[in-house]
Amino acid sequence: MSYRFARTMLSAACLLLPAAAAAADLIPVEDFAHHPLLTMPRLSPNGEYLAVNMNDPDGESHLLAIYKVDDMSQPVSMLRLPKYEIAANITWVSNTRLVVDKGKMYGSIDKPFLTGEVIATDLDGKNQDYLYGRDSMKYGTRAGTRGTDRGWGYVDDLPQPTNGHFYMGTQSWEETDTSTLYDVDAGKNTRHLIGQIGVGGMSFMVGADGKAHFAYGRNDDYDYVVYHQQAAGWAKMTPAQIGGSFTPRSFAPDKQRIYAEYNAGGGPTELVEQDENGGNRKVLASDSFSSIGNVEWTPFPNQPFATVPATGMPTFTYIDPNLPTAKLHRALSLKFPGSYVHFIDFSEDGGKLLFSVNSDRDPGTYYLIDTHTYKVIKLFATAPWIDPAKMAERRPLHFKTSDGMELEAILTIPNGTNLANLPMILLPHGGPIGIRDNWDYDHDAQFLASRGYLVLQVNYRGSSGRGEDFQEAGYLKWGTRIQQDLIDGVKWAIAENYADPKRVCVYGGSFGGYSAMMTTIRAPGMFKCAVGYAGVYDLAMMYKKGDIKTSKSGRSYLNTVIGKDDADLAANSPDKLADKIDVPVLLIHGEDDKRAPFAQAKAMRAALDAAHKPYEWMSKPGEGHGFYDEKNTVEFYNLLQAFLEKHIGKGV
Repeated sequence: MSYRFARTMLSAACLLLPAAAAAADLIPVEDFAHHPLLTMPRLSPNGEYLAVNMNDPDGESHLLAIYKVDDMSQPVSMLRLPKYEIAANITWVSNTRLVVDKGKMYGSIDKPFLTGEVIATDLDGKNQDYLYGRDSMKYGTRAGTRGTDRGWGYVDDLPQPTNGHFYMGTQSWEETDTSTLYDVDAGKNTRHLIGQIGVGGMSFMVGADGKAHFAYGRNDDYDYVVYHQQAAGWAKMTPAQIGGSFTPRSFAPDKQRIYAEYNAGGGPTELVEQDENGGNRKVLASDSFSSIGNVEWTPFPNQPFATVPATGMPTFTYIDPNLPTAKLHRALSLKFPGSYVHFIDFSEDGGKLLFSVNSDRDPGTYYLIDTHTYKVIKLFATAPWIDPAKMAERRPLHFKTSDGMELEAILTIPNGTNLANLPMILLPHGGPIGIRDNWDYDHDAQFLASRGYLVLQVNYRGSSGRGEDFQEAGYLKWGTRIQQDLIDGVKWAIAENYADPKRVCVYGGSFGGYSAMMTTIRAPGMFKCAVGYAGVYDLAMMYKKGDIKTSKSGRSYLNTVIGKDDADLAANSPDKLADKIDVPVLLIHGEDDKRAPFAQAKAMRAALDAAHKPYEWMSKPGEGHGFYDEKNTVEFYNLLQAFLEKHIGKGV
């Protein structure tokens, strides 16, 4: 891909919006299927360059592109990654050198899966090096001395200010019960050990002395643990010390106290400042319903200046509203009403700031501001063909379930309609554990709303964002309480006269596909049709097929969240209950899905055949967990629209 083509592609993208707007009032389905052009920008320490992921028009490969921030017309350099691989994390370790955590796209539903490979490159694309990963013995300047250096690595943190080094966490394939942290010189590809603990799956927090002070994460038994480094070595923190949850974030500017997410009893987490040993804890931000979500940070020396809750609309709480950074954030937020302004990167002198602006209707636009002159430069829009004015409002609301639990629901309301007696699609999220729907732009919800359907999303028990107890309330309840939460959400929408009870369908992907089948089984007569996309339909099969079962931690996860009782698994598997499905079904699946293998869809199809139930079918070779090829996504969306229109009529 030439620089000239990259420049032409960016220019052409800017012309898509007026062309699409003029063509018809109905937004083309292709607009919801396009991959974003540029994503995940990162600002160099001197504020002069921007590193960003670029989607190649071929739809199968990605590039790491470097731009000068004052000239986004063409990149300075581009690094092409292998097919379906992506720079899952981009870190500037100096003004001229970057480190990349490689990831792989296994489908459109999941985030890129980290491969454990860490590479480095100069900003001009020269001096590329392989620092860690499965092929350390083949590639990189140290390949000859790292024959046993095979494992999984990632960028854990950076020294401040940057000095060409970074902190790399690793998990060796030979020593799976050990987590290790190195200080790595990204230019020389040398490293020295700064932390090690005999527990797998740990992340680390580094102190000003360049040593690991905390290790934390879920171990191979899927238990969340925290260790503190003391003179005698690592000490496991007790339940009394960590409360319901405790996650160390970083040291405060005084290098003595730390910032952490904490909750005493298992409810929503708070942002706190405390002594390293846990004393003198001070709550900086909290919310009675929601955990603290995103935290906004000042330039170096970093300290939090604002937070937003993990649920609902992103309403800011300013920890110290008199800080200059807080005042700047408030001023920018006033310039973009109804949007979420997020500070991404400061230059090290604090003079340049990369920030994003997004909303429920806008996938996101990136800007650079000079903090001395306040001059703002628009860098790029993630999806310039999307017109926010034509997108639908997403409205977070609360309702009570049948057992009295207060839950969050998000309604996406078709443009130009009154919220009354609308045809509705229940859209359960995937996961289910530790995932949630939020107020941000959602392409599935926006597509359905553009076709005139009210969309209901429920953050049921098991979802993230409300603390450990709420998440654990979904354990072993996949086919029971979680489904009842979804059903209660539909009942609430009907009772409020938001939804027409005669025109309700359910559509979901991954665990949402499971829920699409299970809700029709648990609530006969409520739905008129069900659509399962890349779904799990046989719980016992998860122990036999798919990528979750391949690691000890994955098997521990399954034991924890679905259990091993064969009778219970069968009683909560849609393919064992197909005779109870009383609505037309549409099944869509990628034939190369690693997370929910194609065998899951075939098992559901066979069960529907045996029960003589009506269904439609779509599968695609070469596709993983959710379609990635835009042509396949367009075909799927068109089929979905036709299926819904057949069974509940056209939208408003």
